[in-house]
Amino acid sequence: MALQNINPTTTLAWQNLQKHFQEMQNASMSAMFSEDNTRATQFHLQWNDFVVDYSKNIINQKTIDLLLELANEAQLKEAIAKYFDGDIINQTENRAVLHTALRATATSSIKVDGKNVVPEIYEVKNKIKNFTNEVVNGDRKGFTGKPFTDVVNIGIGGSDLGPAMAVEALQFYKNNLNIHFVSNVDGDHVNEIIKKLNPETTLFVIVSKTFTTQETLTNSETIRKWFLQSAKQEDVAKHFVAVSTNIKNVTEFGINPENVFPMWDWVGGRFSLWSAVGLSISLAVGFDNFDELLIGANEMDNHFKTADFDKNIPVTLALLSIWYNNFFGSESEALIPYTQYLQKLAPYLQQATMESNGKSVGRDGKPVNYQTGTIIWGEPG
Repeated sequence: MALQNINPTTTLAWQNLQKHFQEMQNASMSAMFSEDNTRATQFHLQWNDFVVDYSKNIINQKTIDLLLELANEAQLKEAIAKYFDGDIINQTENRAVLHTALRATATSSIKVDGKNVVPEIYEVKNKIKNFTNEVVNGDRKGFTGKPFTDVVNIGIGGSDLGPAMAVEALQFYKNNLNIHFVSNVDGDHVNEIIKKLNPETTLFVIVSKTFTTQETLTNSETIRKWFLQSAKQEDVAKHFVAVSTNIKNVTEFGINPENVFPMWDWVGGRFSLWSAVGLSISLAVGFDNFDELLIGANEMDNHFKTADFDKNIPVTLALLSIWYNNFFGSESEALIPYTQYLQKLAPYLQQATMESNGKSVGRDGKPVNYQTGTIIWGEPG
């Protein structure tokens, strides 16, 4: 079942929010705090170790009530259920959107075209686990019998931004392997990285769903030529692995079909770090830590899926974004993480958010008359 085509500007809640905005647009933050000493308690959410304090926004209880009415009128509850159930919510490509299934528990049942996909997800996870352990423990070796010291992830967009962000964020858990990322098709990027590497001890992970992405293949060819200056063609199979669905092209490149990690078309590129695209994350921090990352994401999925909207962190933050973007006309949103570990969070979320939400047409194919998403930017604070 597809999602309903509900233009939010036609709802009663939207009309009421427009009237309410006239009362709120010049509201004083200091006055709101001095008039209500419970404000910080009233407008904050706590879930596990997370505290979201949203009291310092230009809102009062009426704002929140109207935004929650908007969510209900737009049938958000039903949309969330369809999303988790594997309904075809990507109408353009006629696909489910199920990166949430990648972090579901082994006992879950999530069906795509009537088939439970959880067993095959766990099959791939097991493959990632065994491969990671062999590389990290030094059991899997290069063409001269030496264990691997470095891993290079070759990808672009979601095949680069997600893993690069997570590897940086989880630096504290780093093991003996050094992870590098090549994405820019400009030769300076790849040449600066291979300059520091030893072909005997470097593993290359090529991430391309179709194995036809021009930038990724250009960088892979550059690296293979460099590698073959020291090794033979048959050695490619020991040093190159792929995350792809195109076995034919992968095999022609010289990669052993056993070293291909599959992915599915119901995983959007910008949400793919939870799939085999996250192989470089698993190699960087060990499979157990990668699995903990998936478990944590699953806990948040369950919170988003089941929590009442007034206690739901993702829903609350989304509604605040709609309030500022559509009523205050604030189109730009800064993400300022106060830890250096999250220095790549803003570029990752730029793609995830702007590519997902930044639409000029609705699901009905008609131009939209409201703002669908903000412009994201930011650096560590």
